[in-house]
Amino acid sequence: MSPQEPQITVVVIGYDDAAHLADAVRSALAQGPAVGEVIAVDDCSTDDTPAVLAELAASEPRLRVIRRAVNSGGCGAPRNDGIDAARMPYLMFLDSDDVLAPGGAQALLDAALGHGAEVASGLCVRRELPSGREVPWQPELYRKPALVARPELRPRLVHDTLCVNKLYRTDFLRAHDVRFPEGRFLYEDFVFGARVLAAAPRIALVPDTVYVWHVRRAAARLSISLDRAGIENWRARVTAHRQAVDILRGAESGDKLLARAARAQFLDHGLRMYTRELTARGPEYQREWWALTRAYLAEFDAADLEAAPAPGRVIARVVLAAAEPRDLERLGQVAARPARLAPPYARAADGTPVWSADLPQVTLDHLLVRPLRLLPLAVDAELRPRAGTSVLRLRLHELYGRVAAAGPGVVDVELTHRGGGRPGLRRTAAFGPEQADGTWQGEVRVDLGALDGDVWDLRLRLLFDDGTARETTARAVPGPGLLRRTVVPGGRRGILLVQPYATRTGNLSVRIAPGARGVAAVARRRLARLVRRLPGRRASGH
Repeated sequence: MSPQEPQITVVVIGYDDAAHLADAVRSALAQGPAVGEVIAVDDCSTDDTPAVLAELAASEPRLRVIRRAVNSGGCGAPRNDGIDAARMPYLMFLDSDDVLAPGGAQALLDAALGHGAEVASGLCVRRELPSGREVPWQPELYRKPALVARPELRPRLVHDTLCVNKLYRTDFLRAHDVRFPEGRFLYEDFVFGARVLAAAPRIALVPDTVYVWHVRRAAARLSISLDRAGIENWRARVTAHRQAVDILRGAESGDKLLARAARAQFLDHGLRMYTRELTARGPEYQREWWALTRAYLAEFDAADLEAAPAPGRVIARVVLAAAEPRDLERLGQVAARPARLAPPYARAADGTPVWSADLPQVTLDHLLVRPLRLLPLAVDAELRPRAGTSVLRLRLHELYGRVAAAGPGVVDVELTHRGGGRPGLRRTAAFGPEQADGTWQGEVRVDLGALDGDVWDLRLRLLFDDGTARETTARAVPGPGLLRRTVVPGGRRGILLVQPYATRTGNLSVRIAPGARGVAAVARRRLARLVRRLPGRRASGH
């Protein structure tokens, strides 16, 4: 079959997303002659989606519209409708709020035809909107073209849980009855992807960017991947992951490599992501999350835990060892990327590093042998904005003798723009001698006026006398006055409003608002707080 012939069906699913759906459909149609049809499945939308699709279909013969009579409650049933309706030899999936990257479909088709592969997979990038900052998804899989003859030969395939950055041979999906769970089933990609891998396809990997995943954190209706505030989201994730593992364990390949890799991926990705957010949740959520997670982790065996990178493994062992939520802030530091292990640093009676004196069964002996460049070193940071140059103080903690043995030398400090695209600010500081409390301290002066607005993240590169380098972040030091908004002169607009703050994972970042308007807004809020504290003023009943 010629690569020039139309061979791909793109299945676009949407519900009440008229604002973005047209862009998704157009990105599929713009893939060129390789796309023979685009099937838009409207999951019984109540907004202008039907009108948008009707207008597009009137001028584009390749567009077919399927409107479901009743909303399915999830993404699985609309995608299954697309599988059933597809007329082309290959198909792809596209969500209504995302787009296909230019040339992505052709790159996947060329790889599938060239290798005789049932599945071709390419790079997806997460694009933050409105900033436009892009972060590649699972880039390790897509560094160079490759053919995977059997999925178990590349267990890391289970880390890419997306269904949308892939091209599937249509008759392969139908022959193996590979479908999505229907109804209100969140994280349906997990189950679908496991069914694909269990059917043992040949998989072609391409380094091309084929899919753009739009991340809209300020949207009125968050996507499933962002709407994690309720415990039902975590429960759904665990349910889907458990089903995926069961499918992989029952695969005819006879080995359990993929199932073990899937559990390791759960510990390194899902568990760490939700652990980072625990301190922002209420006590009831924390208790339910802990019990649910503990029950699921009890199904893992020792080899499953050992297969996971150290941060996820340590978090899992703490959860299994403690019946109730505990050490949440410290666990959040371990879950950060890169991981940090904050004090205290306890030892068992025989000298083995352990999580804490009352959880000695959670051993940390890997910290004695792991390369220093991979250790979860903890650095505290205190930024005090001032007129002229501000002062950034850093404190590096000892970690079971490893830091002293390497010899802290200097630290390269960089403030990087959150959205990218702007030059940052770099400084270098030398660490002083070790303090009595087992820390090393350094100080740099920074001109925040040179940054002139927006959000800036602190990045560190620790350089040791033994030649080792470790890139990391710094934990924002809490305390009165240390994370307050401050007005400083500087920037093109004369004055800046500077606020050092702790991110969700505790990292120090700084938000800068230029101009008098930002300063006036803060002044009004402070005045309102003072008025509320005046004697005799009654509290609102709201």
